[in-house]
Amino acid sequence: MAVVLAAAAFTIGGTAQAEGNAGSGQKKTQMCEGCHGIEGFRTAYPEVYMVPKLGGQSANYIVAALKAYKSGDRNHPSMRAIAGSLSEQDMADLAAYYATAEKAAK
Repeated sequence: MAVVLAAAAFTIGGTAQAEGNAGSGQKKTQMCEGCHGIEGFRTAYPEVYMVPKLGGQSANYIVAALKAYKSGDRNHPSMRAIAGSLSEQDMADLAAYYATAEKAAK
């Protein structure tokens, strides 16, 4: 049983992933909402593009993207700074919130 639980705590990449709490994640969205909370928002820095919608996105995808911004594997100055300030628990909580946010709104 312990082996099964330990195996379940690891992602495909082999690193432990914190379990997210959507309620806690909702309280941590201040930095996200300025861009991702505006439907159809286009950013002008570092170039003009549509800002991705987060509500309903896969929690695993959000965590992976935040980790990639934090490590520098994904390059966006604002996102790198924001992700750099987040703990693994913060990332998991935000991902849990946004993964359920679209569904809860319907």
